[in-house]
Amino acid sequence: MSVRTQSSEQPAETVHRAGFACFVGRPNAGKSTLTNALVGQKVAITANQPQTTRHTVRGIVHRPDAQLILVDTPGLHKPRTLLGERLNDVVRTTWAEVDVIGFCLPANEKIGPGDRFIAKELAGIRKSPKVAIVTKTDLVDSKTLAEQLIAIDQLGKELGIEWAQIVPVSATANKQVDLLADLLIPMLPEGPALYPEGDLTDEPEQVMIAELIREAALEGVRDELPHSIAVVVEEMLPREDRPADKPLLDIHANVYIERPSQKGIIIGPKGKRLKEVGIKSRKQIEALLGTPVFLDLHVKVAKDWQRDPKQLRRLGF
Repeated sequence: MSVRTQSSEQPAETVHRAGFACFVGRPNAGKSTLTNALVGQKVAITANQPQTTRHTVRGIVHRPDAQLILVDTPGLHKPRTLLGERLNDVVRTTWAEVDVIGFCLPANEKIGPGDRFIAKELAGIRKSPKVAIVTKTDLVDSKTLAEQLIAIDQLGKELGIEWAQIVPVSATANKQVDLLADLLIPMLPEGPALYPEGDLTDEPEQVMIAELIREAALEGVRDELPHSIAVVVEEMLPREDRPADKPLLDIHANVYIERPSQKGIIIGPKGKRLKEVGIKSRKQIEALLGTPVFLDLHVKVAKDWQRDPKQLRRLGF
């Protein structure tokens, strides 16, 4: 009888894995908050209203033995505008290209038609393993959570989806976030790191700055203008004639809305709201760039930009 043991001279070589995971789910299912919690820093904008993510933000989680690249997609939804159709195309293209898909379902909301719509689409994707992620567990008691876990298991059986895992997490309370990364990493292919150590996202700085401004601009006006706001950073220049130890970066950005009547909402009485947007986003931008910033914001009307292919292109969609 031969017993195989590992030779003491040859230490086991650790395998390095690197690959892409994407979070899907209907708008406001907690995808961006989860991306930020896993990366440990803000790379995706979060807001209390649905449908704020428009770019595929990649957050990068570094581990000694792995690199997990998170692709955050817009929420898949029934489109009403050209922008909506383009966002849905982005989602489907992403799903076809990643190594593992995380389907986010909030613990505090029963599975609805929107979730079923996405699950049916997922059932058609054969090659990527699918993990059901129950988000916002801090908002429910254990009985409600148990019922949601059973409902998700049932949904999979009904549609022929075999969940690789079902994982309850709370990104805001930081519960089981590391466990989720531990479960996703073995599903990635073996290979070297794809991004340099220390990189947290591959979003261009200007896009991230525009997103931070848009997040601040959306706060408090979500009911009136959730999708009507787009932000374009027109230029970023270091201020001339500044001593090396006191740099200042000038950032000029335009906040675009669809109708003249929305201008007053964004600017506020005597410019108060726009000033608050400037202060809030400037702090976030300075934290992101690690340098003092002078932020110059202007509000402009781009009529019905969500339905106009030329304007969508100009605004980066």
